[in-house]
Amino acid sequence: MEIVSFRTPGLGDQTYLLTHAGRAVLVDPQRDIDRFLDAAAERDVQLRFVLETHLHNDYVSGGEQAAARTGAELVLPAAAAPAYRHTPAFHLEDIPAEDGLVIRPIHTPGHTPEHTSYLVLIDGEPVAVFSGGSLLVASAGRPDLLGPARARTLARLQHGSLRRLAALPPAVGLFPTHGEGSFCSVSGAGRHTSTIGDEIAGNPMLAYDDPDRLADELLAAPLPIPAFYQHLGPANMYGVPPMPPVAVPELSLSELSLSELSPLPSSGPARSVPRAGRNGEAGGAGGAPDEPVVVDIRPRAVQAAGYLPGSVGIALGDDFGSWAGWLLPYEAPIVLVAGPEQDVAEARTQLARLGMDAVRGVVRDLGTAATATFELLDLAAFAARLDEPGAQLLDVRMPSERAAVRLEGAVERFLPDLVADGVPDGLDRERPVLVACGSGRRAAIAATLLAREGYRAAVLDGAGVPDLVAARAA
Repeated sequence: MEIVSFRTPGLGDQTYLLTHAGRAVLVDPQRDIDRFLDAAAERDVQLRFVLETHLHNDYVSGGEQAAARTGAELVLPAAAAPAYRHTPAFHLEDIPAEDGLVIRPIHTPGHTPEHTSYLVLIDGEPVAVFSGGSLLVASAGRPDLLGPARARTLARLQHGSLRRLAALPPAVGLFPTHGEGSFCSVSGAGRHTSTIGDEIAGNPMLAYDDPDRLADELLAAPLPIPAFYQHLGPANMYGVPPMPPVAVPELSLSELSLSELSPLPSSGPARSVPRAGRNGEAGGAGGAPDEPVVVDIRPRAVQAAGYLPGSVGIALGDDFGSWAGWLLPYEAPIVLVAGPEQDVAEARTQLARLGMDAVRGVVRDLGTAATATFELLDLAAFAARLDEPGAQLLDVRMPSERAAVRLEGAVERFLPDLVADGVPDGLDRERPVLVACGSGRRAAIAATLLAREGYRAAVLDGAGVPDLVAARAA
């Protein structure tokens, strides 16, 4: 038996391919399924099952399409009841997969009500469990993603689910879907897989002997919920089209009407991802705005030197898709601005994982139109600017980061809230806004958002608020 792990760092998630005796089982695949199917082909194995542990909120699933492409059997928790053909997994009703391989569903509600883990047995011996968003490495899946009204009920259910998995033999391998960097995890440990024995010894979530005590811990300091989560649960319930082509048309600046750039409205009612009907035709929400959002994916140093007024700067990185999904109008068309050699296919893939398919093209030459700028300052220069009379400071870190290290005198607004709630009152458009985060990445994005509202920004680059606080205290 071999278990191949496919990590998607920007989402903090993992997909798994289990191979045994010429057959394979794919667990929690994301939408870009070619990488998983290619791995199966390289190993000359037939995909027998595609398993989904729950209806995901953080990415568009590729399970339905992987099963359709390969003829594999698609298995989902019985209580999920998605609107497409699948095999329902019932608690402890074994699914035989030939040659001694058996898949045993274990109902583990808590992260979601229907959540189901899958224990793998070979010749009757339990060897691995795919725990999805239930028992994680040194953590547990969040119970609050379906709203505060159900959070405590789900947190109490999570207690029983964690105990159920901890009762497995200590040598059983633990292979969770969510991990370090995922907003579906309560916390992170820097590792992605483990064993039941290691988690019994060191997972703090298993130390609570009472469901209410665990619920208190899980709900004590909830993380923000990315805005795109509200769209992906419905998408995975009803199904989505296959992964779109990653090639992006090249556009000239003259083809982009700069007077028609889409605004970034505050979050409104959730709308489902446009999806394919059962006959393959486009269907779903509709009503998307015609005006594009221009997203500059060039490195922030390049953006700072000159970018297109009105565009949003999100430099391409592992978490590009997450920030785009959180900050941009979900169904708005997107035009990318990229450097001459940048990998636009990677940006397209990350957007498609979230169901953001309306990418009109890419502009690579801004000519003389790149007139907007912001400052990038190192730690010493930023600290010196803070000491100037009338300096105004904006901290765009998330609340948990601010609670850990406070930046005295800063106006506080988490980066996505600059879109949802607007620029904080009291910031003066006539003076530069000094912006800080943990490294400069979010602060640079904030600089372009502030510019859309008429503010000038100077960004702490290459350092974060903890560095700034330490430097000022020295």
